[in-house]
Amino acid sequence: MTTKPDVLAVAKLHPFYLQALQTLYTVHDRTHTEDPAAFAALAPRIVGVAGTGEALVPRSLLTQLPQAKVVSVFGVGYDGVDVDAAIEFGIPVTHTPDVLTDDVADLAMGLVLSVGRAIPQADQFVRAGRWPSGPIALARKVSGARMGIVGLGRIGKAIAQRAQAFGMSIAYTARSEKPDSGFTFFPSALELAAHVDFLVAITPGGAGTRHLINAQVLQALGPRGFLINVARGSVVDETALIEALQQGTIAGAGLDVFADEPQVPEALWRLNNVVLTPHMASATTETRQAMADLAFANMQAGISGQPLRTPVPECMALLKS
Repeated sequence: MTTKPDVLAVAKLHPFYLQALQTLYTVHDRTHTEDPAAFAALAPRIVGVAGTGEALVPRSLLTQLPQAKVVSVFGVGYDGVDVDAAIEFGIPVTHTPDVLTDDVADLAMGLVLSVGRAIPQADQFVRAGRWPSGPIALARKVSGARMGIVGLGRIGKAIAQRAQAFGMSIAYTARSEKPDSGFTFFPSALELAAHVDFLVAITPGGAGTRHLINAQVLQALGPRGFLINVARGSVVDETALIEALQQGTIAGAGLDVFADEPQVPEALWRLNNVVLTPHMASATTETRQAMADLAFANMQAGISGQPLRTPVPECMALLKS
């Protein structure tokens, strides 16, 4: 019987991805943290690392994997992977862009509508039998409002496309201006927030964007402004956000991501001007299957020495060398 090559899962994998991997590989589920002694013996045999967008792949782990040929991330974000170390060790990193663009953009727009028009609150209003006592409070018009997008990448552009269908004007901030976008550019989130009604965060996580949306940005967004976060929880100063929501500094928020997932502060549960979803932006059957297929294809290609489908941008030079 031929022994299957060994792959290390550094996070709980989606069943679609795990099942695909198990057809060709022996998958060791978080052995590096669950059983360090067993991992010490296993590590020299690991040929691939499978993770998620929230997974941690530090230098200290990569140094123990002399035979690793690829890190295949199930997700777009990879801020938990030490890409510099991976490049140093000649281990390319891949992710799953594009296939989840539509779903994330759909949910972002859904949160805009939900929090602006108070749809979940209206549902509870009816279910609680409060309608016979009088009408629900007025909500905020979404069509024709001003949207600001923090991060105009693939998903940011898809969100803008959807917002334009609602007659919304679009402005954005990003690491660099994108003149061909046709949208108004602001050099900082602070300046952008002062000119929009809905501020949508869809920028990568990591140290460079930590607390990019802070108390000053929320103050600039103002008492009729709404924050939507479909990026990473780290992008928003959650303590400052809670205070802004409690004090009416901003009108409300639609949040799909949080600082310490899956733990969500009780203070957010108790607020009536927020809509909370459990990091579900890409959580459709169709998209999760497409993500699994792409992550699996990257793993196969990396281990077999074939061209990778979707390496992260930082690894392009590594692959050309």
